[in-house]
Amino acid sequence: MDFFISNAYAQQAPGGPEGLMSLLPLVLIFVVFYFLLIRPQTKRQKEHREMVAALAVGDEVATAGGLLGKVTAVKENFVRVEVADNVVLTVQRHTISAVMPKGTIKSV
Repeated sequence: MDFFISNAYAQQAPGGPEGLMSLLPLVLIFVVFYFLLIRPQTKRQKEHREMVAALAVGDEVATAGGLLGKVTAVKENFVRVEVADNVVLTVQRHTISAVMPKGTIKSV
């Protein structure tokens, strides 16, 4: 009758090396996310902060809205940007997306 009923053997205790090996894929996924997503994003944020902190009068900038202009005044949280003759806009510092090379506005 042993061939109709299978024997029930005790299973191995949880944990041990097999338990740690099951966490390995999760750890690898986190490492990949860190190097491909998190680290480059923080690097870009740091570069943008440094660029905004270094703004000076006379810099030619592009705003997040796509406007090109020349910085005429720099304050603590705001920057005055001249986009055309006698047209000066006040924008927040963090909306400056890029500092353009000198002469960019004249070539446009």
